[in-house]
Amino acid sequence: MKTILIYVAAWFGLVVLAVMNGTLREKGYGPYLTELSAHQLSTLLGIVLFGFYIWILTGLWQLPSAAMALVVGGVWLLLTLLFEFGFGHYVMGHAWQTLLHDYNIIQGRVWILILIWTALAPYFFFRIRA
Repeated sequence: MKTILIYVAAWFGLVVLAVMNGTLREKGYGPYLTELSAHQLSTLLGIVLFGFYIWILTGLWQLPSAAMALVVGGVWLLLTLLFEFGFGHYVMGHAWQTLLHDYNIIQGRVWILILIWTALAPYFFFRIRA
């Protein structure tokens, strides 16, 4: 249970990285790219940032098993979805359609890769370290 609590607390670091990534996109390279290209680059940078962070976490607080790594990834995925849709809709006032827009892979929206990486990265790094 202690491991889960540590990793739930560590999830807030992912939120900070996501906000920093979004700020970099909006204030940095976003104005120089199409919206879709900025979205795709932001997704790639998010995956890299999350990867470094999760690599460090799994080194500091080693996961005891592959099953626990999958549980951590699942909890992070759930927290991310709850935050994204809860905060996005109820606090920011975005319509559900707007929030779901970034999940349309057919239109080149690749945000779902962040969610997949968030869910699987603890397991991936557990396997590398094992």
